[in-house]
Amino acid sequence: MTRTIFDSPRNVAARMGNWSATHRKTAIFGWLAFVIASVAIGTAVGQKSIDLQDSNVGQAHRGDQILKSAGFTQSGRLTEIVAVQSKTQTIADPAFRKTVAAVASAVAPFHTVQGLRTPLEAGNRSQISRDGHTALVEWDMAGPVKQAEKHIDPLTNVVATVARAHPAFYVGEAGAVSSEKALNKLFNEQLGQAGERSVPLTLLILVLVFGSLLAAFVPLMLGLQAVIATIGLTAIFSHVVPMDESVGAIVTLVGLAVGVDYTLFYLRREREERAAGRDEGAALAAAAATSGRAVLISGATVMIAMAGMLFTGDRTFESMGLATMTVVAVAMIGSLTVLPAALSKLGDKVEKGRIPLLSRLRAPAGEGRVWGRVLTPVLRRPALSAALSAALLLAIAVPTLSMHTAQSGIQSLPRSAATVETLDRVQAAFPGQAMPAVIAVKADTRTATFKRAVAELRAATAGSGQRFGAVAVDANGAHTVARVTIPLPGSGVNASSMRALGTLRDGLLPRTIGTIPGAEYAVTGQTAASHDWNAMMKSSVPIVFGFVLTFAFLLLLASFRSLVIAVKAIVLNLLSVAAAYGVVVAVFQFGWGENLLDFQSNGAIAPWLPLFLFVILFGLSMDYHVFILSRIREAYDRGMSTEDAVAHGVRTTAGTVTSAALVMVGAFSIFATLPILDMKEMGIGLATAVLLDATIVRGVLLPATMKLLGDWNWYLPSWLDWLPKLQHSVDAEPAAAAA
Repeated sequence: MTRTIFDSPRNVAARMGNWSATHRKTAIFGWLAFVIASVAIGTAVGQKSIDLQDSNVGQAHRGDQILKSAGFTQSGRLTEIVAVQSKTQTIADPAFRKTVAAVASAVAPFHTVQGLRTPLEAGNRSQISRDGHTALVEWDMAGPVKQAEKHIDPLTNVVATVARAHPAFYVGEAGAVSSEKALNKLFNEQLGQAGERSVPLTLLILVLVFGSLLAAFVPLMLGLQAVIATIGLTAIFSHVVPMDESVGAIVTLVGLAVGVDYTLFYLRREREERAAGRDEGAALAAAAATSGRAVLISGATVMIAMAGMLFTGDRTFESMGLATMTVVAVAMIGSLTVLPAALSKLGDKVEKGRIPLLSRLRAPAGEGRVWGRVLTPVLRRPALSAALSAALLLAIAVPTLSMHTAQSGIQSLPRSAATVETLDRVQAAFPGQAMPAVIAVKADTRTATFKRAVAELRAATAGSGQRFGAVAVDANGAHTVARVTIPLPGSGVNASSMRALGTLRDGLLPRTIGTIPGAEYAVTGQTAASHDWNAMMKSSVPIVFGFVLTFAFLLLLASFRSLVIAVKAIVLNLLSVAAAYGVVVAVFQFGWGENLLDFQSNGAIAPWLPLFLFVILFGLSMDYHVFILSRIREAYDRGMSTEDAVAHGVRTTAGTVTSAALVMVGAFSIFATLPILDMKEMGIGLATAVLLDATIVRGVLLPATMKLLGDWNWYLPSWLDWLPKLQHSVDAEPAAAAA
C-alpha cells in the first residue's frame, strides 16, 4: 500500500512534498537524470557567446556594425603592438633603433603578421612618443579572433626572446589578441579559484550550522547540482539568446546561494519539528507545508526580480537575467521535489556524522540565542530601535548620492597580469592610445571630399585645446568604409575623456566628416561605449525598477493578504539595497578600501553593477523576508497576538536566517579577493547587502516596525477581500503509514 505523509495537503508545496516522499525512487532518479541530461546536451551543443561587436548600444553599436559590415573586427583590426622603451636613450640613438629593428625582424616572417609598421619608416611619427623615449612596432593579425588567438603565442615568444637579448630596454607586447587572451585566461583562472574556495567554505559553514557532516552535505550537493544543471541548460538556451562569457560565474554565485538557502530552510524546519516530538512523516509534512511554501513564494519573487534584467535592452543583462531565473527555478524545484524524497529516505540518519563539540554548542532547532537576546530590547522599545536602525542604514547609504559609473579601464586590471605593464607604459607615453575614439565612416574614401574632411578633422583636433592624439585612418579594401582612430585625453573613462568625446561627437565631426555628402558616421570605442551604455541605463532603470517592485508587491500582497506587509517589504528591501550602494561607492569610488582590498580606484564603479546589484539583492533579500513573515503569519493564524507572533517568528527563524546569510556572505566574499576590480565590487556589494539585510533589517527594523504597527500589519482593504486565503500553518496530523 502507498504511504502518505498527511491526509489532505492544502498547498502546492505540501502536495509536491507528499508526492516526492511517496515516490522516492522516481523523484531522486528523475532529478539525477535531469541533471545528467542537461549537462550532456549542453556540452554537446556548446555555449554560444555574445558577439563583442553586438554587445555595445546606441551610437557605439552603430559604429561597430558599420565596421563589421566592412570586414573590420571588434571596432577595428586585430592590432598588436610592441613597446620599446628606454629611460636614457631615444629613437635617435643607434642602440634604440637596433632594438626596434630586432623586433620587426623577429615578427616579420610569420604568415599571420599583416601590415607591419615600424617607427623607423618615414611617415610613422605617430608611433614615437613626444619625448622620443618610447616607440611602437605595430602589425595586424590575420584571420578572425579565434584563429588569431591560436597563432599569437609564437609571436609573443619571439618578442620575449628579443627582450632578453636587449636587457637595457623595455620590450613588451600587448594588443587586441595577446591582451584579450591573457586577460581571459586570468579571468577564468580567478573564477575557477573562487569556485574552488567557495565550495569548501560553504561546507564548513554548513557543518558549523548543523553540527553534522551528512546534514551539511545535503544542501551543498543540491545547490551544486542546481548550478551544474543550469550551466548545461544555459548552453542550450544560448542558441536562442547568446550568453555573456561571465554567465557561468553568475550562475555559480546565485545558484549556490539560493540552492543552499532553500534546502537549509526546509531541512531546519524538518529538524525543528522532529525536536518538538513529531514523528518523521509529520515533521516532513510540516516542513513541506510551511518552509516548502515559503521557498515557493520566495523563489517566485526572486525570479521576478531577475526578470527585470530582460527589460534593459542590453544583451549581457538579458543573458544574465535568463540564466539567473533558470538557476533559481531549478534550485526551487529541486528543493520541493527531490529534497523531501531524500529526507524521507534518510530520516533521522541525516544527523549522521555528528561532531560532538559542535552539537553541544548549537542552539536547539529553531532557536537563535543571540537574536533572542537582541529581540527583547527591540520589542521593548520599538520606536527607538526602528529609528536608530533606519538612521544607520540611511547614513550608510549617503555615498549613493555621489555615485558615478564608468567602464573600469586599464587601471582596474591586475598589475601582475600579462600585457598590463605594456598597456600602462603605452598609456603613459601615448595618452589615449590604449582607449581611443574610433570613428566608423561609411563613404567613398578615394574622393577628394573625404580626404579634405579628414585633413580638416586633423586640424580641428589639433586646435581644440583638448590634447587629442594623432588621427590615424584605415580603409577597407573596397574603399567604402574608413576607420578613423583618435586617442582621447585622460584615462578613457574619466571626466576629461568624456568631455573630449562630447566635443568630438557634437562639434568636430559634424563640421568635418559630417559635411561629406551622403556619408554616414558613428563614434565607437571603449569611451563611447561606456557613455552610451550609461545613457541607456538611465532610460531603462526606471522600467526595470518599476517592473520588479510592482510584481514583487503584487505577489506579496496575494501571499500574505496584507497591504502593509507588501509595502513594508518593498521599503525595507530598497533600504538595504541603498545601504549596499553606499558601501560600494565609499569603498571603490572614494577609494576608502584600496589598501585593504589591494586595488586602485578609478573614481567610479562599474556601470553594470547598480542595476545588477538591485535585482540580485532585491531577490535574495526576499528569501529572508518571506521566510520570517511566513513564520510570523503562521503563529498569528494559530491565535497568537501580533507581538507574540513577531517574537516567536523571529526567534524561531533567526538561527536559520543567520546561517543562510553566513553561507551567502562567505560565497560572495570570495569574489572580493579576486584581483579583477569589477569582481571585487560585485563581491563586496553582495556580501555587505546580505549581511546588513540579515542583521539590521530583519533582526531589528522588521520586528520593531511590526510591533509598532500591531494589528495594522494585517490590514487589507475590503475591496481586496477577493484575494485567495492561503494557509501558512500546518495542522494536519500524519496519516498512518501503510506497509
